[in-house]
This record gives sequence, C-alpha cells and structure tokens, in this order.
Amino acid sequence: MDAVLKELAKLEKIQTFNMNGSVDPKTGKPSNLSGALDSLLQSLQELKQQVEAGDSLDIPQEITKLIQDKKKDVDDKQKEIHSSLNKLGKAIDKKFPEPVPAYHEMFTSSEAAKALERTVLNHFMRTGQFASANVLHEDSGIEVDPYQQAQLSEMYNILQALDGNDVTPALRWVELNRAFLKIRASSLEFHLYRSHYLRLLTTADSPLPALTYLRSFPPEIRTAHEQEFFRLTTSLAYFPLSKLASSPYADLTNPALHSDLRQAFAREYCAHLGLSKQLPLRVVGDIGGRGALAKIEKGRRVMRENKNEWSQSNELPTEIPVPPENRYHSIFACPVSKEQATETNPPMMMTCGHVVSKDSLERLKKPQHYTRVKCPYCPTESFANNSLRVYF
Repeated sequence: MDAVLKELAKLEKIQTFNMNGSVDPKTGKPSNLSGALDSLLQSLQELKQQVEAGDSLDIPQEITKLIQDKKKDVDDKQKEIHSSLNKLGKAIDKKFPEPVPAYHEMFTSSEAAKALERTVLNHFMRTGQFASANVLHEDSGIEVDPYQQAQLSEMYNILQALDGNDVTPALRWVELNRAFLKIRASSLEFHLYRSHYLRLLTTADSPLPALTYLRSFPPEIRTAHEQEFFRLTTSLAYFPLSKLASSPYADLTNPALHSDLRQAFAREYCAHLGLSKQLPLRVVGDIGGRGALAKIEKGRRVMRENKNEWSQSNELPTEIPVPPENRYHSIFACPVSKEQATETNPPMMMTCGHVVSKDSLERLKKPQHYTRVKCPYCPTESFANNSLRVYF
C-alpha cells in the first residue's frame, strides 16, 4: 500500500485548496491548482488598483499578457493532476490485480440494514465522532444505549486529556476501577504515574518537583513495580535531560512511554465496558481491503476453470493473509507428526530452538535414557527432558 498512499499524497498536494503556502518557496511558482488560480486573481486585482490609481496602462494588452502567463501555470497544474491520477490508477491496479468479487445484493432485509447501521453508529461513538453518530441516530432511528454513549464520551474526553499530557482524569478513572484492573493484572496506573513523573523530570528547572511527585506514588504501586520504581528514583541522579539521555536510564526519555498511554487506556476502558480492544469495522476493512476479497475471487476463478469446485461444502482452499494484530489464535503444526497443536497436545521447544508437539516429544525419548530426548533436526545433540518448555 505504500506506493498507493504515496501517489495519493502527491495528488492531494496538487489539488489542495489552501490559501496558505500556495507558492513553492524554491521555484516561486504556485505549488497547486488553488495557488495558480489565486495568483491569477491577485494579479488582476493589482492591475485594477493600478488603473484606479490613474496609471497609464494599455489595459487590453496587459490583461492579455497576464492571462497568458497565468494560464500556463494553471495548465501545468492540470497536467500534473492528470499525470498523478494515471499513476494512482496504475498503483491501485498493481496492488489489487484481481477484481473485487461480485456478490448478490446484501443488507436487503430490515434486520441486516439495522445491524449495519448499528455497527457504523458504534464505530462513530468509539472514535469520538459524536456529531456524526447523532446525525446517523436521527436519520436511522437506531436506539442508542445512553449509558454506553456516556461512557464512550467520557473515554474520549480522557483520551483528549492524555493527548494534552494531562493524566489526572485517567488516574481518577483508574482509582475508581482499581479492583477491575487488579484482576486483569494491568500496569496502567503505574504507567500513568511514570509518564507524569518523567515529564516533570525532563521539563522542570530542578529535580525537586519530580522528587515530590515520586513520593506521592501509592504504596501498592511501589510494591507491585518495585524494580521500576527503584529505577525512577535513581534516575534523579542524572538530572537534567542532557545527562539523562546519555545515561543508563536513556530508555526513560523514549517518547513511546507517553504516546502508548492512549492505546493502553482505551484498551482497559473498552475491556471494562465489555467491548473489543479493536474496532470491528476497522478490522473488517483491514482484512478485506488488504487483498482478502481479491484472493477469494482468484481462488474461485481458478477452481471454476479447473472444474473442481467444492460445491457441497462451499469452501475454498485459500490462505488469507492478515496483519499480526489480527491473528487471534496461535496455530502450530508439528513438523514431525504434521498434526495441529491443541491444549492437550501443546507445542514444546527444546534448548536448540526446534519445536515439536508434546506427543511427538514423547515418542522421541530414548528408551535407554528416559530423561533425554533426541532432536530430529540436531542428530549430534541430545537434550535433557527437563530442559523443554511450553512454547505458547
């Protein structure tokens, strides 16, 4: 998708209608179509002011020359737009060589249409687009859970506060739901305290504010994260930021320690509401839009041409690539037995790094040395049975 996004960005830049920065500072010419038109209007206004001021000008000749010069800039930008559109089309065709499959008309029943509208409405609310959600609610008449809407609105307000480096609302919510976070073994509260402490340490003129805030950490946080809390305390010795960045505590200056808070908080908040950590509509778009539909259509076409459709079971022997974040189950096939791992037959890894299923591992044990196993991929090595561990 990088090539497609690159060409789309170029096209957007050329077609951007923005009064600011419409002239390229390097060439002095308009950087987009809007800039070329703005330049023409500005030149005409300047010419009008000169005429009104009494300057002796050959008006028809001046206007003709002005329009011809500016028309060239407009034509150049139009050519760039058409060229960019052609490149974008070629990039899309190259990325998606197979056509999107044609299905029968879907969401025709009232129940299916309502389900789709409800999914879109929930997507709007979870992404903070409450104005769009209200419009869809009024147009479709879908019932909205007032409690869930209020909760999602609160989550969005807290996320906005985190974007502004304010952890107070998030900490207030964490204190009210500490029991829930404890069950999940979540370290969100410590990460919030750590983020604010590090901001004080790296922005204040003295280490005193950071030290004072460090002492305000709740006792249970200090106990649960004793090692990390000790590192935060000893990092005071490397104040200011210039020393901290070149110290053994340089990892504490990583901006990800602050930017990751938004995603971590949203994950815990949604879990508390019983919602998935990922947006369902976005997951469907990512999987289907990244080539799944095209691969399914290609598989159907190939099987149809070879006349070996699985008409009875309506299945396709097609592997669909999905992003790592959408792989929800670990799948392991033992290279020895060719069987898929299960809870009762989990994958096991030996000290050499090779992995086999537990049943295969039992069969690989040496009869004369029950406590030792012969790895089928390392013929010169032999490993003790107690050196094995569950891989997943």
